[in-house]
Amino acid sequence: QVKLVESGGGSVQTGGSLRLSCAASGFIFTTSCMAWFRQGPGKEREGVAAVNGVGMTAYANSVKGRFTISKDKAENVLSLQMNSLQPDDTSIYYCARLQCWLLSVRADWLATSLVSDWGQGTQVTVSS
Repeated sequence: QVKLVESGGGSVQTGGSLRLSCAASGFIFTTSCMAWFRQGPGKEREGVAAVNGVGMTAYANSVKGRFTISKDKAENVLSLQMNSLQPDDTSIYYCARLQCWLLSVRADWLATSLVSDWGQGTQVTVSS
């Protein structure tokens, strides 16, 4: 049974940092393809960052240079380091497992259609 549990959300001021974690279980994490998505108030869910089974990454233009996705294969934890946070980053952040075979045939790794499993989400609020 796949289980994804996010933690690390909270409230910060503009320019601050947060590190989100996602504890993964129920599948082989080391070679998995994973991603972070977010959904702001009144907005559609959007992809933020993704990583494939060999460590290649993809980022949304809005977070490039500020966010870093990483996998701790020893602990089965997916992380998202978020720096220089802005009010527009306020969202519920979701950890997701992607279908790896789709990453090899799709240019957009941040599409929700690639997701096979979702976490429950963690709230991030950035105040000005």
